[in-house]
Amino acid sequence: MSQIASIRDTAQARRLQAERLLGPEALREAQALRFRVFSGELRAKLKSADLELDVDHYDAHCEHIGVRDLNTGLLVATTRLLDHSAARNIGHFYSEEEFNLYGLAHLQGPILEIGRTCVDPAYRNGGTIAVLWGELAEVLNQGDYHYLMGCASIPMQDGGIQAQAIMQRLRERYLCIEHLRAEPKNPLPVLEVPANVIAEMPPLLKAYMRLGAKICGEPCWDEDFQVADVFILLKRDELCPRYARHFKAAM
Repeated sequence: MSQIASIRDTAQARRLQAERLLGPEALREAQALRFRVFSGELRAKLKSADLELDVDHYDAHCEHIGVRDLNTGLLVATTRLLDHSAARNIGHFYSEEEFNLYGLAHLQGPILEIGRTCVDPAYRNGGTIAVLWGELAEVLNQGDYHYLMGCASIPMQDGGIQAQAIMQRLRERYLCIEHLRAEPKNPLPVLEVPANVIAEMPPLLKAYMRLGAKICGEPCWDEDFQVADVFILLKRDELCPRYARHFKAAM
């Protein structure tokens, strides 16, 4: 059983618990939360919109984890995990739909891909993400995965100005193609970024960077989800020491 984290905010003390989302009912909860976030906020074009669920064929091959508010019983955060064995059965990782990944076959050790991460707007704080990361750490350690990879999204509702500005910051501090190079299949349109644009990194992308992840190239424009997807790679033995306590085997 996962430990319960008490998160205190201005409204009440929240009791959040991470869990493995097992069975069709729990999966539907995750798909419903994803629908609310992706369709409601990003105006994503989802094939299963008539069901008010975000469903694709990868779900059946993934492990799903989430965070539940024990005070309300609601699922408030979720992500899905696809390991190298399942990706081999499918024929590719999800990220390979958007990127040509040069060097992927040469990565040494098991690989875990993270995707479809979302958090209810009312719970977007460090506490909720830390609970989710704690469960992710358990999965990484149990599978002895050496690499965590996936896509992190930047909204494109402004036409891409923020995405271009954020990419300028990411290139300066977080770009690394030593282990793998990601080439987008649908690059962002070229835009002139005004000098006065303030680039506010999305919370989840910021959380990946704080863990020690690097970006491996330029972003891909996902037109269905109205986002710029940045490919990120985290080598577990390069995990930021501040967060290593969550990843026991990396300490």
